[in-house]
Amino acid sequence: MGIEALIFDVDGTMADTEETHRQAFNAAFLEHDLHWNWSSHEYLELLKISGGRERITAYIDSLKVPGEEKQRLLGSVAAIHRTKTRTFAELIRDGRSPLRPGVARLIREARDAGVKLGLASTTTSANVEALLSAGLGEEGYHWFNAIACADEVSHKKPAPDVYNGVLTTLGLTASSCVAFEDSGNGVRAAKAAGLFTVATPTIWTQTQDLTGADLVLYSLGDPDQPLDPGAAARIGAPYLGLAQLAALHGRAAAA
Repeated sequence: MGIEALIFDVDGTMADTEETHRQAFNAAFLEHDLHWNWSSHEYLELLKISGGRERITAYIDSLKVPGEEKQRLLGSVAAIHRTKTRTFAELIRDGRSPLRPGVARLIREARDAGVKLGLASTTTSANVEALLSAGLGEEGYHWFNAIACADEVSHKKPAPDVYNGVLTTLGLTASSCVAFEDSGNGVRAAKAAGLFTVATPTIWTQTQDLTGADLVLYSLGDPDQPLDPGAAARIGAPYLGLAQLAALHGRAAAA
């Protein structure tokens, strides 16, 4: 069976957005008169938790403050997260976090070949639209046949809910689709849904457990930004295209 759809995670996978997210969180904390400042090291640990609201909640739970104050802070999580989402969108519109090498090329190649496109993200739909519009143009968001985001599912990654939702909307089986992820939780979610999974970790996720992925590359590559020789040798090309992906997917299905 050939590949009928490519399903992308967004944050980290399509664009290395995590530093922009970190800055947006810290800006939101200031706006809410909170003297919190997540360092890169702290945020690296928080990334093990899927979802922005969940990260804020976990951080508050870790604070050594009186119970009454902790409850007050927990009650403000939704408002803080709304501010963070607005700030993130503003930063993305200003050109932060461009798409990673190969992402736009592979998306356009899939469209030209009639391969469907899906998004399975742990971020909010507002963040997704902002990123796609900045990276692919105003019509980019509408190129995707199915979009499932964190604010639309009961259980976030590593649960497979978001991928199952995309597959249902596409009307396709997992065996005919390929997922693209960058994190351990994302890889586990995609594999739990039964998908052939390509992992492209960033500096934020490269130490996470990606052993479940069918292929690990540090980018998809482009003609002007080719893969390193070792990665190119593994896939038989200087960058990952549909032909190489179909060959790898076919071998995995036959194994």
